Amino acid sequence: MQDTTTTTSAAGDAAGTAPAKALARRQIPWQAWFVVLGAVWGCSFWWIKVGLQALDPIGVAFIRLAFGAVALLAITALTRAPLPRRRSTWGHLFILGMLFNSLPFTLIAYGETHVSAILAGLINALTPLATLLAALAVFRQERATPTGIIGLLLGLAGVVVVIGIWRGLGSRELLGILACVAAVVCYGLAFPYSRRHLMGAGESLVGLATGQVLSGALQLLPFALVFGHVRRHPPVGSFVALGALGMLGTGVAYVLNFHIMSRAPATVASSVTYVVPLFAVAVGATFLGEPVAWYEPVGAFVILAGAAISQGRLRLPGRWAQSSPGGSRGA
Repeated sequence: MQDTTTTTSAAGDAAGTAPAKALARRQIPWQAWFVVLGAVWGCSFWWIKVGLQALDPIGVAFIRLAFGAVALLAITALTRAPLPRRRSTWGHLFILGMLFNSLPFTLIAYGETHVSAILAGLINALTPLATLLAALAVFRQERATPTGIIGLLLGLAGVVVVIGIWRGLGSRELLGILACVAAVVCYGLAFPYSRRHLMGAGESLVGLATGQVLSGALQLLPFALVFGHVRRHPPVGSFVALGALGMLGTGVAYVLNFHIMSRAPATVASSVTYVVPLFAVAVGATFLGEPVAWYEPVGAFVILAGAAISQGRLRLPGRWAQSSPGGSRGA
């Protein structure tokens, strides 16, 4: 596969794309890192649930970003990757810090105070459809097709199934579900935004990831200082989980995320959520003892089938098959 990683000047190339070039030399395809990223983000819902035993949602989101920023700054120093220098790039990173980090991390943490980590992870499967909708309606990076519309409608039906709406929802559970859905909307906007404004801008991938997470941490800092608090007698395991959530789920994961987005279309990169629900269910059931209702994996399958159809990965019979989109057109 041809390496389409973004490059800058000769000096910037040597420092900024060193991790990507190292991956290429070892012939590790981006699809392998795609699976690793899905596993790490799948475990993140477990780590959030455990972290909430020590901190409130704002505190969990902030500590996650703070640890992630520390990890990324260390990676930046070790690889000698330059941070972005252009003011316009930092402006885009500030927006991405909200869309990819501060807002969705807080919303998911709040959502998990009312719903299981498994359900939060399954709702996250909506991200490819939210990305497609944003690419269609907001960024105009995709064109509407019959299969795209069918996929979106099927995904919405999957949401109805995955939350088991027929059994009735309490007000607190509904708030948790809405918070997780709002987080997915943020991710849906973030993927095409980052591809339009940052991919191909000649910046270091590690530097972009560092700037994004650092921006998100700074955004949450005043809120954490004013509203955050530590719960009484927090278990030690909560801080271990928060460390893993920050260092791996936010630090290393975002380097992988930018690496994948530089080599795949936005809607393909966002489909890492095909893998995330599998790990979210596995770790939620294994380590948290959360029950899995029959309709949750069924609904997730319907959502993912809708995403696969909308991206042209799953062909429909007859005349619909010729209307499948061929992927992101990009900006």
